[in-house]
Amino acid sequence: MGAGELLLVGLVLTLGLCGVLVPGVPGSWLVWAGVLWWALYDPRPLAWAVLVGASVVLLLTQVVRWILPPRRLRASGATPRMGGYAGAGALLGFVLLPVVGAIPGFMAGIYLHERLRLGRRAEAVAALRTTMDAGGSSVLAELFGCLVVTAGWLAAVASGR
Repeated sequence: MGAGELLLVGLVLTLGLCGVLVPGVPGSWLVWAGVLWWALYDPRPLAWAVLVGASVVLLLTQVVRWILPPRRLRASGATPRMGGYAGAGALLGFVLLPVVGAIPGFMAGIYLHERLRLGRRAEAVAALRTTMDAGGSSVLAELFGCLVVTAGWLAAVASGR
């Protein structure tokens, strides 16, 4: 697979990661489709192992989302800008503190957005709790799974085997 194709697969994965934060966009499916596309054009056993691992991780993510409360984020006052802050925080946390950093990073992004919007710490903490109770935990679970899959894909591509 050439550099252009890898770039396109990376773009699909990025769109999938962003799609997790946008209601109505099948983010997990886009991430899985990107890995499938790569595996179909890369005959190495590693590519198929990443695809199987991605399938398992994303299936578990869907089970966790099903167990968690349904998304009612709009009713809690969540905005697309808040989703951007949460997503950026999760990505930054994932990179700075590999894998587990996505969880505090996601919540820190929501807190930062609310702190900037409301100005007071107590109100920002209350808004963070409301958002997480209203379905933020479901978004976090899906985003976390997609980040793990994307990191696995990046590691496989970087290994070159």
